[in-house]
Amino acid sequence: MKPANLEEKELLTVEEAITLFNLSRGKFKRLIREVELSFVVHYGRQQRFIVREELMKYLSNGKQEELANAKNGRTKKRLEA
Repeated sequence: MKPANLEEKELLTVEEAITLFNLSRGKFKRLIREVELSFVVHYGRQQRFIVREELMKYLSNGKQEELANAKNGRTKKRLEA
């Protein structure tokens, strides 16, 4: 049995969501830790799943730029140095 394609899954792990939407790992983890969001589902004490459709709606409201990885893999601070 082959694994499901990330675009087809309804629930994603945090790492899968970061990979699928090309998000900054630190910014995304900080966001889901600090703010109660509709696309985060808690399972047990520490396990979190991301509802793909809800995250897509959230990102389509202009939030993707805030969470996006730098296009060339470098952050602004690194470019200034």
